[in-house]
Parts: sequence; structure tokens; C-alpha cells
Amino acid sequence: MEGSISKESLNNKFDPFSFNERENPFKFLKSINKTQFITFLVSLLTWTFVSFDYFIVTFTLPYIAKDFKLRPSDVAVSITLMLTFRPLGALIFGLLSDRYGRKYPLMANIFIFSGLQLASGFAPNFLTYSITRAIFGLAMGGEWGLGAALTMEVLPLESRGLLSGVLQEGYALGFLLAAVVYYAVIIDWGWRATYYIGSFPVLLVIIIYFLVPESEEWKRQRTQHETSKSSSFKKVQLIIINHWKIFIFTTTLMTALNFIVHGSKDLYPTFLKVQLDFTPGQITFITIIANIGSIIGGLISGYICHFLGRKNAMITFIFLAGCFLPLYVIPRNYIILTIGAFAVYLCIGGGWGVIPVYLNEIAPIELRGTFPGLVFQLGTLLASSSAQIEAFFGEMLKEDKSPDYGLTIACLTGTFVVIIIILLKLTNFV
Repeated sequence: MEGSISKESLNNKFDPFSFNERENPFKFLKSINKTQFITFLVSLLTWTFVSFDYFIVTFTLPYIAKDFKLRPSDVAVSITLMLTFRPLGALIFGLLSDRYGRKYPLMANIFIFSGLQLASGFAPNFLTYSITRAIFGLAMGGEWGLGAALTMEVLPLESRGLLSGVLQEGYALGFLLAAVVYYAVIIDWGWRATYYIGSFPVLLVIIIYFLVPESEEWKRQRTQHETSKSSSFKKVQLIIINHWKIFIFTTTLMTALNFIVHGSKDLYPTFLKVQLDFTPGQITFITIIANIGSIIGGLISGYICHFLGRKNAMITFIFLAGCFLPLYVIPRNYIILTIGAFAVYLCIGGGWGVIPVYLNEIAPIELRGTFPGLVFQLGTLLASSSAQIEAFFGEMLKEDKSPDYGLTIACLTGTFVVIIIILLKLTNFV
């Protein structure tokens, strides 16, 4: 089954400088045509908006808890539900993508998650809210694999590393957008209005229909395999069995990376509000600065992975993230804490920046629409309880009679920094 692994992954595995280490990857951006740019931009915006719809929950969590007369740790269950259903969405939409193409499943996905975001804003009670968030998680789980596969297949090979870093930072852009909307809306309009705003991405469906073509690489693969009698699920099973080492490695890696990103970000606004008593304006400012750092980290990572290789770039940034963790939660000075947040987000953004291109390069070609999104979201599932764990232990451990969320954020994130570095250093088959 060696032939089913993409040629890019073999290049990445044995020669991180396979595109010619003397070339500047920025110059390859000039070779991207209008259609490729629109496809990339739409994928970036889709990932940004679905991330906004997810992260607005973390900002509004204390307000939802007050509205439904619950504790923040109770409402954090909705975050766990979203993360839990994402792997199922990745599998369903991934199989649809490998069978019917990238374009139309992506359009359906956007329509579904936008509608569910709107429905969440009208939820009359926490049970209804939780159901809409669970189904939203299914749609969110399918989006990343669809968008990443379409983008990486459309872009020129030599530009994928750099633009992978930009694409992944749609996650940070979504967080940044959520912070701005939170600041502008929460006081005067309440938490529900932020959800209504989150339904606007449905307009992207029109742009995709008229301006984004189907992946030519998918068409070629579809032609080569259209005579197969095997069911889609059978193909997934056979390919995972034949590439079990890669499947286990990538799932473990994505679990640890998800523990880092969700462990550091999801409860952080609650930490700032509840434990440090920061105002919405202060929380928004820290979040904006931090996510600017994340975007910068993704850009730097996308550039240097062209020279260092994907794994070495990840190791470098994740190690630095661990070094800056104390500055992220210990200071009580507003400015110093902002600097710490900027540094940690920059490094985590850098660690994540290479993920879209890395997973697409090592994925079996037949399942490029399914495999990256599936292992990504399986990792999300296994890390889905991160915010709940931190909230639970933070409420057990008190600091000046307030929950010590900062300590639990640092401990959980730091543990998985170590795990990622060990995992990447000890594996040499990818």
C-alpha cells in the first residue's frame, strides 16, 4: 500500500528541503492564479467563521450560565458536546467529500453550521441549547477536512507550506472576531445577539457555487477508483489497517495538540473574568493581542517549515510555548499578562501552522478528504473534556476564595507540551 501514500509525504519524510532550500517560498505566491486565490480565501473565511461560532461560546459562557441559572462548569458541558461530535462530522463529510467532491459537501456544511448557530441563539433552555451545540459540533467537525483538502489540492505544491500556516490561523482569526463581537455586543445586546451574528457565513455558499471550481485532483482520483465495488466505510477500514502506524501517530499527535489549544484558550476568558475580575474591554484587548500573536506564529511557521521540515517546526514552537506558560497565568499585572498571552499564542499558532499541509501530505491519497479531518477531529474528541477538567479542578482549588483556573490551565497545557515533543522526537516513520 506504499503507493497509496502521497508523493508529497514521501518528500516531506525524507527530505524537508525537497522544494529547493534556497528558494524563498514567498515568491511562489506570485504563481497563484485568481481561481486558486479565491478558493484559498473562501476556505480561510469558512474556517474563520466556524471558529468564531465555536469560540463565542467560551466568551459568553458566564452570561449563559447566569441566564440559565447554572455554574460555568455546567455550561462548559456544551463545549465538550461540540468537541465530542466533531469526529463524527469529520467522518460523514469526509466520506461525502471523497465520493462526491469537495465543493458541494462544503456548501452543505456551511449552510448547516450557520443555521445551527442561529438556532442556538433562540434556545429557551439549556437542554435545547446543548442539543443545538452538539449538532453544530458535527458540522464543525466536517468543515476543516473539506476546506483543507480543497485548498491543498488546488494550490501549487511549493506554496502549500506557507499558505498552510495562513489557513490554520483562520482559527485564531475566528477567536479574534469573537473577541471583537463580544466586546461590541455583550453589554447592550446580550449573549444571544452574538449567535445571530454568527449565522451570516451562510452567504459564503453563494460565492462557492459561482466562483470555486471542483478539485481537479479529486476528479483524477475519482476516475482512477470509480470501478471499485467496495463501500466507502470498507475502504476506510482497509486503508487504516494498512497504515495503522500513521493513523495511531496522527491521532495521538492531534489529541495532544488539541489539549494544548483548547486547554490554553477555552477557559482563558473565564479565568480573566472570574479569577482576575477583568472587564470585557480588558478581556477583549488581551484576546486581540494574543490572537495577533497566533496569526504571526502561523505565518512564521508556514515559512520556516519550508526549510526545517514540518516536524522540526512543530517541535520548536511547542517547546517555546511551554517556556512562556508561566507568563501566561502567573502575573496579575495587566500589561505583563498581555505580553505572556501574545507569546503563548504565537508559539501555539506556530505549532499548529503546519498541520493542514502535514496531514494532507502523509494522508493516503484515496482518503485525502476523510483522513486529515478524521484524525484531527478524533484528537478533538479525545481532548474534548479539557475545559471541563480545568473548570472542575479550578473550582476545587481556590485562590483568595476564587476558582484557580490559571493553575489548571498551566498544568494541563504544560503536560501536553512535554508529550508532543517526546512523540515527535521518537517517531521517524513520518
